[in-house]
Amino acid sequence: MEKKDIRELSLEDLVRFFVSIGESKFRAKQVYEWLWKKSAYSFDDMSNLSKKLRERLKEAFVILPIIEDLSQVSGDGTIKFRFKLHDGHLVESVLIPVSNQNRYTVCISSQVGCSLACKFCATGQMDRLRNLTAAEIYDQVVKVNVLCQAHYDHPITNVVYMGMGEPLLAYKPVMRSVELLTSEEGLNMAPRRITVSTAGIAKMIKKLADDGTRINLALSLHAADDEKRNSIMAINESNDLKTLTEALRYFYDKTKDNKITFEYIAFDGFNDSIEDAKNLLKLCRQVPTAKVNVIEYNPVSGVDFIKSGEDKMERFAQFLRKNGVGITLRRSRGKDIDAACGQLANKE
Repeated sequence: MEKKDIRELSLEDLVRFFVSIGESKFRAKQVYEWLWKKSAYSFDDMSNLSKKLRERLKEAFVILPIIEDLSQVSGDGTIKFRFKLHDGHLVESVLIPVSNQNRYTVCISSQVGCSLACKFCATGQMDRLRNLTAAEIYDQVVKVNVLCQAHYDHPITNVVYMGMGEPLLAYKPVMRSVELLTSEEGLNMAPRRITVSTAGIAKMIKKLADDGTRINLALSLHAADDEKRNSIMAINESNDLKTLTEALRYFYDKTKDNKITFEYIAFDGFNDSIEDAKNLLKLCRQVPTAKVNVIEYNPVSGVDFIKSGEDKMERFAQFLRKNGVGITLRRSRGKDIDAACGQLANKE
């Protein structure tokens, strides 16, 4: 019989297990703290448990951590990490340091591959093989945090679910990982430091709101009219802009303080005209407090898009600013190591 990964158990599950073997309930809290707060990957590390109890845990359970397989350092200081999972699958995470702002962001993955096949994205060219577990998502933050302190003498400050996969199609493990990241028994991060990015799954955006989440939400928009968005993002055919706008307003009305951001990759001659900016302005006016990140496109093998020119991006941004939209122009980080937005694909 295959052993269960102990990190799939809740604290209540652990309490029931220890009671069932005649142990005190407080043992569950001890083990839970070892697993999450101290990130123990071996039962032998749990030094406040008796050797007999540690052996009992080994008989019943396993711990399946992710393992660093490869790392690459960009000329701009960005570091990409490839992690191997227990079944041999690979995922990537990216550390993006902005030292002059004391901002150290880790971009983490939620799925092995992706099922959405957005035409500009390298991950979208891969099949979705499976969702990550909450522990595998959590491990990315823990391990990159250690490496961040080693490289930059500073802990991670922000977590973005913008790596491989669609987070809202891995909803249960993603939200469990958020719970662990923000819990006192875990990393105790502030929810405002965490952003989940979605290509646009309207019913799951509403579920985020109904579940009382306090994290930030980003929508990968990339076009503000349905015809253009359909042509690059198949998900828009079942989650059109009207449906998404209603879901975002619902999210805002339920959560109020949570930030909503539109991520908008600028493609030359496709979505970077003033007419496109006007469409985006109409959308922003329907979603209170929405901000826009205009992102430089990063080249992906086999994809014909090219990035918008600096002048076009600036004109686009200036139009929106003049009309009261909060907007940031994001420059690429890590594109020399295929670590930038849309480039994660487990390439050697």
